[in-house]
Amino acid sequence: MPAVFKETGQVRAGYRADLVILSADPRVDVANLAAIDMVFLGGEPLDRRSLMARHVPDPDGLLLESDPMPWPPELLVPGSRSPKPEYSWLDSVEAFDITYLSDGLRVAGYMVEPKGEGPFPCLIVNRGGNREFAALTPRTVALLMARMASWGYLVVGSQYRGNAGGEGREEFGGADVNDVLNLVPLLEARPKADTKRLGMYGASRGGMMTYLALARSDRFKAAVLRSGVSDLLSTRKDRPEMDSLFVELIPGYDFRNEQPLIDRSAVRWADKLPKTTPILILQGTADWRVDPRESLEMSRALLDANRPFRLVLLEGGDHGLGEHRPEMYHQVRSWLDRYVRDGESLPNLVPHGD
Repeated sequence: MPAVFKETGQVRAGYRADLVILSADPRVDVANLAAIDMVFLGGEPLDRRSLMARHVPDPDGLLLESDPMPWPPELLVPGSRSPKPEYSWLDSVEAFDITYLSDGLRVAGYMVEPKGEGPFPCLIVNRGGNREFAALTPRTVALLMARMASWGYLVVGSQYRGNAGGEGREEFGGADVNDVLNLVPLLEARPKADTKRLGMYGASRGGMMTYLALARSDRFKAAVLRSGVSDLLSTRKDRPEMDSLFVELIPGYDFRNEQPLIDRSAVRWADKLPKTTPILILQGTADWRVDPRESLEMSRALLDANRPFRLVLLEGGDHGLGEHRPEMYHQVRSWLDRYVRDGESLPNLVPHGD
């Protein structure tokens, strides 16, 4: 056995080690976290001087800034702060423009909380588009995230690194997936948040981000995909103009190397998705941005992998399901309420019945 450190040092959030041995139980007194007996890093005991000199980064998910977001004037009664009747849900929630840490980068996003004490179930919203195209704006926050928050959910969404003034570089489903997952510790620090009840919603490119996040975490009680991207090889074939975007944003990609596209295509690895996260796929049959057949193939992959899912094809629906908004919101809310808010049991996927 290596020698035990006898000195006392400070443990700060964000420090990474293989093993930390404490001299007392921090559950009894949090001050005991300061009493380090031993630290292992890379399988080796860390030298005491190196430990004390080591730079300790701030933790991922740390909320750096949170500024109240006013509602867009066009949604309010003229000369008033009250929303127009058709946007009445805005009265029940509060929105914030936020900056948080992800992989040491300052990343921009939005958060919407229901008024009241909570705790509330939580929902991570993954935006579509890339860079500034289809970025979250106060209007989309009000019309989408705030509506969902009015259902009784604490809702948060990222712009992804490198966008909206954030640091770093977007990777279209690469390291920027960490920006999605690092919203979980951000939520865990919110007094109103019940992160044992956690769901995810992704639209278009945000669907790809949702699948990638689900492949790395089984914490999510349910997920909703609206016109979600699940096969970038199919996207490249159907929309050749997207190839130049892939070259710009995806590290290591060129036309001869398809692996980065496969890595981002859930239809190729549906068996990596958790068995405990029911997935709702909403897809319009008149969507030209994401071919409806892509959602059909993803459904087939989920069926083959024996994963719980529901596919809803909306006749004549476009990419944003604009002609089917009431039904879309009904489907989304019902799915989230069943599995996230109420913790309904998973469906029986074993063949049964008469």
